[in-house]
Amino acid sequence: MCGIAGELRFDQNFADVGAIARMNSAHARRGPDGEGIFSLGARGFGHRRLSIMDLSQRAHQPFIDNVLGMGIVFNGAIYNHHALRQELEASGYQFVSTGDTEVIIKAWHKWGAKALDRFYGMFAFALWERDSGVTYLARDRLGIKPLYYTVDSARLRFASTLPALLAAGGVDTSIDPEALHYYLSLHAVVPAPHTILRGVKKLPPGTLMTVHPSGECASTTWWKLDFTRSEEDERRSFEDWKAAVLDALRVSVRRRLVADVPVGVLLSGGLDSSLITGLLAQEGTRDLRTYAIGFEAVDQEAGDEYRYSDLVARHFGTIHEKLHVPAADLLRALPAAIDAMAEPMVSHDCVAFYLLSQAVSRHSKVVQSGQGADEVFGGYHWYPPLMQVNDSAGGVDAYRWVFFDRSHEEMCSLLAPGLVAGDASGAFLEAHFASPGAASVIDRALRLDTTVMLVDDPVKRVDNMTMAFGLEARVPFLDHELVELAARIPARHKISEGGKYVLKEAARAVIPAEIVDRPKGYFPVPALKYLRGDFLEFVRGTLDSQAARRRGLFRHDVVASMLESPDSHITPLRGSKLWQIALLEAWLQTRGI
Repeated sequence: MCGIAGELRFDQNFADVGAIARMNSAHARRGPDGEGIFSLGARGFGHRRLSIMDLSQRAHQPFIDNVLGMGIVFNGAIYNHHALRQELEASGYQFVSTGDTEVIIKAWHKWGAKALDRFYGMFAFALWERDSGVTYLARDRLGIKPLYYTVDSARLRFASTLPALLAAGGVDTSIDPEALHYYLSLHAVVPAPHTILRGVKKLPPGTLMTVHPSGECASTTWWKLDFTRSEEDERRSFEDWKAAVLDALRVSVRRRLVADVPVGVLLSGGLDSSLITGLLAQEGTRDLRTYAIGFEAVDQEAGDEYRYSDLVARHFGTIHEKLHVPAADLLRALPAAIDAMAEPMVSHDCVAFYLLSQAVSRHSKVVQSGQGADEVFGGYHWYPPLMQVNDSAGGVDAYRWVFFDRSHEEMCSLLAPGLVAGDASGAFLEAHFASPGAASVIDRALRLDTTVMLVDDPVKRVDNMTMAFGLEARVPFLDHELVELAARIPARHKISEGGKYVLKEAARAVIPAEIVDRPKGYFPVPALKYLRGDFLEFVRGTLDSQAARRRGLFRHDVVASMLESPDSHITPLRGSKLWQIALLEAWLQTRGI
């Protein structure tokens, strides 16, 4: 895993190497093992390296292939790079390194953009052709690896994080009202290509952007998730689906063992991470390390799930480490966790992942994590009600009722005049539900959650918090073949019995029944849900600061009312509305905006 950056000039000027160096510096924690800059006239590229595959200097980036006249900066992991290398070597290509970066260049030279279909893994890269002057920006199917950019008539800059672009300078940092509406409706999710800042965009998942020397930029979607099922899919038995899921997940976990360093697991004690742990143990992983985190309880709401993570660790004989975080430590870590966010993220467990990553990075450089299973296999509590809705119009209303943090009317009462241009979130939802490829309301909801909400909430959260400590997180439940398989499974097999039914039944062959049958849990950080004491004062100080008052995003009288009764302002998804607006303001202040 790494940090990439670059500048492409369209005005005949040289690329600004100083700006690239500043972006590299902003990515230092993503890539603590090395740094490189390559500049050729109007194009310049930067890279910070986290050494996972081919630890030698032969894999240093930017990687230049003078024979083919191509170069690349790459963030991610191509798990099938060994097989691709063998195929390319059989076609006459010669390699100087043993990692996955050089494989991308050779594959692109042989197959062009169709090489993307051959890559199994997570990636964001910029690949350039020396002679044509064309640069390609690509992002993996499910957006596991981020790619931000800012563009005008004179130049395009890109980076792995939004703050890196800010470090380069020259960015329009005004708030995008449409993105603000998304943020406050979709618990901080701002769908691509938007970000909260008007001047910064992000490349959507499964997208390839071709940038010409003239400044012409053309984007194409190279992968879409399809929920269309054949008659054979509909007739297939539950037992067959169960076996197919376990086989596919086993392959996915095995793929994510490809590394030149040991691979551990973030073990919460839930079904998903426990199943990954069990499959890794069955693969014969030696000295498997697992990690769990816990916090103090608030109002009888537990702050840890050690009972379950301990059970799994004992069952599979892992080297297990538990981290218990006192409330005072949690509060002290908040500013640093907010600083690690590429975009403002409201989820309570951001700080949990930040602290867990800090502890894990002392022992491991790569971990597997269970993110994505709830979206892919239908594990959330809002799915069963959607199974009962048959028409698409009613589906939009039903999804909005169970998922949105606020109504449009509440948004209008919260935001300052002029910041609400229309019901952007409602329009986005209607457009997504109307697009082809998913016939039922529940399938449309699962598609939206998998391809949008998942990408810009749990996936981004894990990337940002782990990479803050040079830790690479791999997500087996987002193997694209597994995701495509799950999309073909009739929803009744996923949503039954409280959700993730087919996955739970498949898991019985691997992990203890007590884990499979336990009540569903969430990564608990109750201190950020039920704001008390110092946490409430942090929120109050942030929202009542001079910076917040000057910015004037929120009506002061509404904020004051919320502060009087913070527990009364909880979203349908059990988050704090007060924490949501405070987090946005804290992030903007942290970024100096």
